[in-house]
Amino acid sequence: MSAVLSSWNRFSGSLPGRLLVSGAVWLRAPYFLTAAPVISELDQKHSRVRMAKWWLVHNHLGTVHAIASCNLAEYAMGVLAEAAVPPGHRWIPIGMEVRYLATATTSVTADAQWATPPTFGPDKEDATVEVAIRDDRGTEAVHASIRLRISPRPPR
Repeated sequence: MSAVLSSWNRFSGSLPGRLLVSGAVWLRAPYFLTAAPVISELDQKHSRVRMAKWWLVHNHLGTVHAIASCNLAEYAMGVLAEAAVPPGHRWIPIGMEVRYLATATTSVTADAQWATPPTFGPDKEDATVEVAIRDDRGTEAVHASIRLRISPRPPR
């Protein structure tokens, strides 16, 4: 089991625990600090991550910036991949297609899931994570399809 999923299973029962796990991911990938996404659900098939609407994620119109939404999508995909990819394998994003569907004027929640679950076999494979980002009214504001390359770790 991955360190992220193990930590999640241990600490996710309380808000401070969820903040602890989310913050540990921020420290590992500091680029996400301004978005400050907080994991609310995580297993090997799905992640749900929330990003508050605050001034560091605003655009010039005072709504959630499109690239902040992309960062949220990548964070949700990343914690899902960390939870699912076994220790003998590694992953890296190789592409991202994003559709901006509506303006987000509230905080947003990203739901990430595998389009088709990877097999984690002996050969490299490409897999896609679909991420739907919805505002507090349930309107999908952004949809991202993120392609990953998953491969066995080379021997050391």
